[in-house]
Amino acid sequence: MNIDLTSVHWIYLAFIVLIILFMVFKRDTTFVCITGIFLIALTATGSLTASISSVFNSFIYAITELLSIILVISIIVSMSKSLMETGINDVMIYPFTKLVKSPSLAYWIIGIVMLIISLFFWPSPAVALIGAVLLPVALRAGLPALGVAVAMNLFGHGIALSGDYIIQGAPKLAADGAGIPVSEVVHASIPLVIIMGVVTTITAFILLKRDMKKGILKSETSAIISEKNELFNPNLLSVFYRRLFAFLVPILFALDIIAMVVFNLQGGDATALVGGTAILILLLITAAGHKKQALEKTTKYLIEGLQFGFKVFGPVIPIAAFFYLGDAGFKTIIGDFLPKTSQGIVNDLGGSLANIVPLSKEVGAITSTIGGVITGLDGSGFSGLSLNGSIAALFGHAIGSGVATLTALGQITAIWVGGGTIIPWALIPAAAICNVDPFDLARRNLLPVVIGLVITTIVAIFLL
Repeated sequence: MNIDLTSVHWIYLAFIVLIILFMVFKRDTTFVCITGIFLIALTATGSLTASISSVFNSFIYAITELLSIILVISIIVSMSKSLMETGINDVMIYPFTKLVKSPSLAYWIIGIVMLIISLFFWPSPAVALIGAVLLPVALRAGLPALGVAVAMNLFGHGIALSGDYIIQGAPKLAADGAGIPVSEVVHASIPLVIIMGVVTTITAFILLKRDMKKGILKSETSAIISEKNELFNPNLLSVFYRRLFAFLVPILFALDIIAMVVFNLQGGDATALVGGTAILILLLITAAGHKKQALEKTTKYLIEGLQFGFKVFGPVIPIAAFFYLGDAGFKTIIGDFLPKTSQGIVNDLGGSLANIVPLSKEVGAITSTIGGVITGLDGSGFSGLSLNGSIAALFGHAIGSGVATLTALGQITAIWVGGGTIIPWALIPAAAICNVDPFDLARRNLLPVVIGLVITTIVAIFLL
């Protein structure tokens, strides 16, 4: 494929390296991202006013793309505050406390439940469903909130989404790019998904246990109990009504799951259903618990939830704005200034890489992995799957075999990187619902995911 790289591509690549370096040294990247957006816009348009406007437009674009996630997380938090203040939360989690009695059990149970639900409905709505019920249980069992977020990320946005065996959105995009049937990609991905999943989750678990033992990570159990004691007012609801709502809340979310299956709701539609249900629960609890104060309390809970949501998402918007330039966001934010043959900055860089490396099994597997990493940097995981399929076809045909395996490897890499495990602006849902810094979560996931990718790539070489 003939790809023309311009100065815009090289500036974008240089700022990717800068952003990664800043993250490694635990420095904030907002200034770097805004500078990158401005310089890319100035280089593309040659206009100072257009470049300044592009910075603002990039923020609008990022907020628009993230708004549904911001809202559903904010609403879940609003609902959670009403549950805690009325004491319903305690009644809900009591049965689970008998099952989840240790941090280790909390990690694996939350992970497996997240995996199962994510296979059917994708991870974003699964995070909201699981976080609302099992997060307090895990915290009381002694698993730090960061550990809960890690479990939800690796099992949901990692294992479930990278395989995507039920909905098959990811393998369909990758297979179309490679020009092979979806079934071949699905079959080829099974051993790679298993290897990647086992290595990353076990590695992350070992590191969590090590850091908890050293005191680097501490349990929030006492803080949660203290917060609950401050909030809980036993006079708001009787024991009967607390038990009634404790039964009703999971039933309503279970009905959401049934509705997702019956009406084939996925992605944004599924997330919207969860968010709407959380609003309904909030209204019911507020009306029952606060009675004459219900109107004011409803507004108070929503404000608190929205404040939390935008506080968590605020630092992420600039960096998301920068990386959206790598894909379809460029034309919307800056304009049609890329070459006519361009498939987006990120895809152009990935395709160019495939053109300059020699062809062999080892290089083919490594290039598929690197291509997946690069295309995953936009925080989507899905935008570069077609390109990854094309790269796999190029190497597969050159070495005479392994198109499906290379396609599956590129798919797995792109999803693990960009789908929500090590790119901070992609793992916001789990970070927000657990009230942890997305950059801390990304750093926590980085080593297990890198180790997993290296081992999975080696296994792929032997499978070619």
